[in-house]
Amino acid sequence: MTGSRRRVHHHNTTSLAQYDDAAQAAAGQVIRRYSTSFGLGARLLPRAMRRHIESIYAMVRVADEVVDTYRGSDAGTVLAGFESSVQGAMSGHFSTDLVSHAFGVTSRAVGITQDQTDPFFASMRMDLSPHAHDAESFARYVFGSAEVVGEMCLAVFLNTAKGARPLPADAVVGARRLGAAYQKINFLRDLAMDDEQLGRSYFPGITASTLSDSQLVGLVADCRADIVAAESCLPVLPRRARVAVRTTIDIYSRLLNDIAATPAAELVTTRVRVPHPAKLAIAARNAWPWSTS
Repeated sequence: MTGSRRRVHHHNTTSLAQYDDAAQAAAGQVIRRYSTSFGLGARLLPRAMRRHIESIYAMVRVADEVVDTYRGSDAGTVLAGFESSVQGAMSGHFSTDLVSHAFGVTSRAVGITQDQTDPFFASMRMDLSPHAHDAESFARYVFGSAEVVGEMCLAVFLNTAKGARPLPADAVVGARRLGAAYQKINFLRDLAMDDEQLGRSYFPGITASTLSDSQLVGLVADCRADIVAAESCLPVLPRRARVAVRTTIDIYSRLLNDIAATPAAELVTTRVRVPHPAKLAIAARNAWPWSTS
């Protein structure tokens, strides 16, 4: 065999680093397949931050696909297996599941723990069967499905360059409020599908068949209050993270404004969307000062 064709045997550490990189690259494919909004925001981040955000998104998306898309009779078993895989990867164990492995790399690098992942999977288990929430279960669901995800992203923004360390309490509050806002806006956008196809009623006492215009006004106001609270914490973020988060806030605010302008009777029969060119315009506008500086 010639020197140019000789197989190279990597040192184990180097090989594991290559596998870590491959796993994170695979996780990055998930956000590009599923989300233009978060995908656009992620593209504005430095590479290391972007890789970690993509790994978080992929882990969350896979769990969501189990309960929302697959919904097989063994969905609970599949979800439990995925949770076990994620927890093992977080502990430093090698995982053949690339998404779990990528998330494990991210969690150890920025300080994500089971304090965030346990509530997340608890909320995912709530989606395994039809569910009508009351105020207490709704708050618990939103905390696990969205607020702790916002906290995970905050850990990426603040700890990627400096290593795992405690997060500022006020910034954690803002990150959680933003995660809650995005989740509740998604609930409004998907109200008809969640109710009719999945048998879920997230907002306490409100279904697709009972939503009134006055109730819609109140729900929109609640989402806007969450966004305002989150915006006050943006200055703690590094510049490019601030630009990325600002972009997703502006896209979701545009979506919320379009929802607010839609009568309740129409909202429950259609899915409001922000056109892709509008998202690109928002991203370009927010990136412009940074890209020219």
